[in-house]
Amino acid sequence: QILLTRENFGCGSSREHAPWALEDYGFRALIGTSFADIFFNNCFKNGLLPIRLPQAETDALFAQVFATEVYRLKIDLDSQTVTRPDGNVLRFDIEPFRKHCLLNGLDDIGLTLRHADKIRAFEDRRRAEQPWLFS
Repeated sequence: QILLTRENFGCGSSREHAPWALEDYGFRALIGTSFADIFFNNCFKNGLLPIRLPQAETDALFAQVFATEVYRLKIDLDSQTVTRPDGNVLRFDIEPFRKHCLLNGLDDIGLTLRHADKIRAFEDRRRAEQPWLFS
């Protein structure tokens, strides 16, 4: 469920199809040194967690993966940590709003629908004030 990547992962994959494909394949998180900007943003919009770690930490993860037959990482989004099998804990940064959205399963539509009552009230008021728009 975790894909370990190299520098500028997702470059040339600016459309949302790239994160969709990764998620459809079963990935929930990506770990790398850097990600292409549009790809990075589209990951969050589609529920995929891209984690940026320093080069030395990413290189160490790759070395451990190649040296270990069954290698498992644990990601804790709430505490913003990646725990290696040897117990070493790596911290990562994430914007609070993006973290909130991922933890609560909110995409752009979900964020909008949280205001459904206000949207409905606006549309009802608009229909009453400007009925010619709806005939």
